[in-house]
Amino acid sequence: MIAHDSKKDDIIQLIKAHKEELADIDLMATLDTGQRVRERTGRPVTLLLSGPLGGEQQIGALVANGEVSAVIFLRDPLNARSHEPEIGGLLKICDIRNIPIATNLITAEAILHLVAEHPEALSGQHLAAQYLEEMADRHE
Repeated sequence: MIAHDSKKDDIIQLIKAHKEELADIDLMATLDTGQRVRERTGRPVTLLLSGPLGGEQQIGALVANGEVSAVIFLRDPLNARSHEPEIGGLLKICDIRNIPIATNLITAEAILHLVAEHPEALSGQHLAAQYLEEMADRHE
């Protein structure tokens, strides 16, 4: 989990609202986001570096190594960031590895509903790919 400063309260509310869906999930977060999550929700969180000091890159490496099954990164699109290239790198590795990444509250909600209703979708059993394969088999 990552949140720009203006989105940190949103990520706290998201975690509180989805307490049940997140109960069995190990959370990792960039430093400031993770500290705030710990303080305000009581949830254990593995802390990584702060975003500007390489936190997004750490999460990207975890994605690349198959150690992360979804990313929630609440971004503030109206404030330019000096570490935009790192953000682009994280988005790219999530796309390459087919890892869902939420960049706003509505996509975060969608990922959390997916986790709750179809946890197998985040364990390498991609429902869309399975559906497409089944459809292709029907037309053969």
